[in-house]
Amino acid sequence: MSFLDFFRNKDITMKSNIVIVYHSGYGHTSKVAEAVAAGSGGKLLAIDADGNLPEGGWEVLDSAKAIIFGSPTYMGNVSWQFKKFADQSSKVWFSQGWKDKLGAAFTNSASVAGDKQTTLYTMFTLAQQHGMLWAGTGMMPSNAKAAKRDDINYLSSFAGLATASPSDASVDEVPQGDLATAKLFGERIAAAAQRLAA
Repeated sequence: MSFLDFFRNKDITMKSNIVIVYHSGYGHTSKVAEAVAAGSGGKLLAIDADGNLPEGGWEVLDSAKAIIFGSPTYMGNVSWQFKKFADQSSKVWFSQGWKDKLGAAFTNSASVAGDKQTTLYTMFTLAQQHGMLWAGTGMMPSNAKAAKRDDINYLSSFAGLATASPSDASVDEVPQGDLATAKLFGERIAAAAQRLAA
């Protein structure tokens, strides 16, 4: 029985408070965030077009046990809106407010590769600056000849969740396999957070 199966088969009241803080430029990353939230039971906290959190957003993050970061990959890194949020988090860093919280991340871009690893490593580095613990996808890749685009972890990402939406795809055309992978990723973070809270 896998780690995820163990928790799926248990009647567990989640002790952890998971927050998904993310920026989405065109809605595709938001769709992925919603799938992560569906799997984790986490609260969505959107960074707006000006790089700001809604009122009370910092307090929501302060009370979280786990924070999942999300950003589209633009020009090989996080969006400037996410970077603004990251820079503003230095106030939290001074008080070590996120130390030992669980951290994880996801990103979406139009290209299958698109240098998304740089975006994930940027968010990993942010988490490490804050002294957070880290969880990757924990999923095997779908990388055999028989693999199809809608298979789980088709993009074969481990450090964090990676998804790809074609540049001319509508929000409703985010690949279903990526959304299924995002939901499983959310489940993994919820399970890891539960284990830490035990």
